[in-house]
Amino acid sequence: MQVINKFMMLHIAVSDMQKAKEFYADKLGLKVATDYRQDDDNWWVALQLPEGGVTLTLSTHHGPVQPGTLTLYFATSDINAAHKELDKKGVKVSEIGDDLHGPGSGTKWFNFKDPEGNLIHIEQN
Repeated sequence: MQVINKFMMLHIAVSDMQKAKEFYADKLGLKVATDYRQDDDNWWVALQLPEGGVTLTLSTHHGPVQPGTLTLYFATSDINAAHKELDKKGVKVSEIGDDLHGPGSGTKWFNFKDPEGNLIHIEQN
């Protein structure tokens, strides 16, 4: 028996839900699937990517996880257009590089940080 079949969710600790939700939904284009709020310290927002897959869940209920400690990797089919779009939306993006997975890999990429300080890489797929 295979014990694990699918990766379902990634929990991202946030201190300012409004800023985080706006960033992931409005700037990155993820869709808000659920928004459940008991109070400011118990607020969860689940976001879905356009092609499905793992749900990103922003949470003000941290437990042992601290905001700003993750590195996320996303893919795009047009690295130049994605770079231009995020720059236009006010995201402080790095220059586009061509060696994300090591010298000579040829994988074009750029990165930036979300409002909590998590590092996000966008790579050409």
